[in-house]
Amino acid sequence: MLTITNAERIFIDGNNERTGPLHISAGIVAAEAAPVPAGSIPTSGVTAPSDGEVLDATGCVVTPGLVNAHHHLLQSAFRTLPGTRGVAMSEWLPTMAKAYGTATIDPELAGLAAAAGAAEGLLCGVTTVADHHLSWPHAADTVAIASASAEAVRRVGARLAFVRGTAGDDPQTAATSTEDIVAALMPGATGGTSGDGMLQLAVGPAGVHSDGPETYKLLGEVARRHGLRRRTQSNEQVDVGIALERYGRRPLELLEDWGWLEDDVTLAHLCDVTPGEISRIAASGATATHAPGCDLPMGWGIAPVAALLDAGVNVGLGTSGGGSNDAGHLLADARLAMQIAPLVGRAVSAREVLSMSTEGSARGLGRPELGHLRAGAAGDLCVWDVSGITDAGVADPVAGILWASPGRRPRHVVVAGRVVVRDFRLVGADEHDLVIALHRRVGR
Repeated sequence: MLTITNAERIFIDGNNERTGPLHISAGIVAAEAAPVPAGSIPTSGVTAPSDGEVLDATGCVVTPGLVNAHHHLLQSAFRTLPGTRGVAMSEWLPTMAKAYGTATIDPELAGLAAAAGAAEGLLCGVTTVADHHLSWPHAADTVAIASASAEAVRRVGARLAFVRGTAGDDPQTAATSTEDIVAALMPGATGGTSGDGMLQLAVGPAGVHSDGPETYKLLGEVARRHGLRRRTQSNEQVDVGIALERYGRRPLELLEDWGWLEDDVTLAHLCDVTPGEISRIAASGATATHAPGCDLPMGWGIAPVAALLDAGVNVGLGTSGGGSNDAGHLLADARLAMQIAPLVGRAVSAREVLSMSTEGSARGLGRPELGHLRAGAAGDLCVWDVSGITDAGVADPVAGILWASPGRRPRHVVVAGRVVVRDFRLVGADEHDLVIALHRRVGR
């Protein structure tokens, strides 16, 4: 049993906030505290006795663990490369491809980058990360690369949704590789998630700009056979431009024709969508992922988040990869999403964006046990200290998590009832060792 006591506020989900102790038993939220009106002035909870570990959350707000719905963990090894800042995606893609080729992508590099990216995420409050892995050298051991990524993330203590992606791969090769990865990483499992919930598998072409109907067809068939979620990137500038040039149609039209505008599909980016396309997404039941920390600074556009939410589209939040964002700090991107929303529609509140970065992202992964702290949820949470100078004068401690401190990190992080970050430090790994190992591998 793990008991969280004395929190100023517990953000259960977008509609419920509480005070008082929170109990986690066998990795599951076992009890909730008494509810208080959302947005009211908080009061301290009451310390409760426990037969297990107690985390004192005095002066802190507790939230569900953040869920990064769209990352490219390999890119953690390729940040701030020359020629990758503020350029058109048509220039960015070959520059990154050249860097991958020079470094040689293999299981060692994949594991080191995944460990660094997942550790960074945990230290920033991300308990689950979706890794859209798109780079597979010719004749590479794809099972070994996927296994190395999964083992690295598990070792540092985070949950992983590993997306076997493609970016122009031979369709049959990609499908066969996915079957091999499922057999190796999740033998006998159904529904695409391991029994302990720490690993999930999914499929995901990079987008219609790089992959054609045969790739979408074959990966869709693999997904149906194994109960895997489907994910793709859609309606970035390059995606729209190439779709119009190559097919004379927009990406969402193609995805709908190819059977990829359905309720098990998540669409990342969506920077360039029309009102009609938003309605089409909503009607299909497909979910969306917003990645403002990538799209805005690169000049690739801004997804109309408020319009998507108002149409009934479930929206999650992702950082995208280090090659475009350079950081895996999802809370910082949540703050950015809140700040830029009025530029393309109405303002969105801190609670809306916090919900996007927790339960919204989890729904896109098909993981109803993640992203909230209702009874029966997975015991994933963050304890955010709101007693310091950056929170001086803050009237609403939940809104203050996003508004008051751009670089905020959690004091403690818990995954499946286990403390994986304690007093701002990783429990299961030494972050400096991870940095040194990755730098040695890539020669920096």
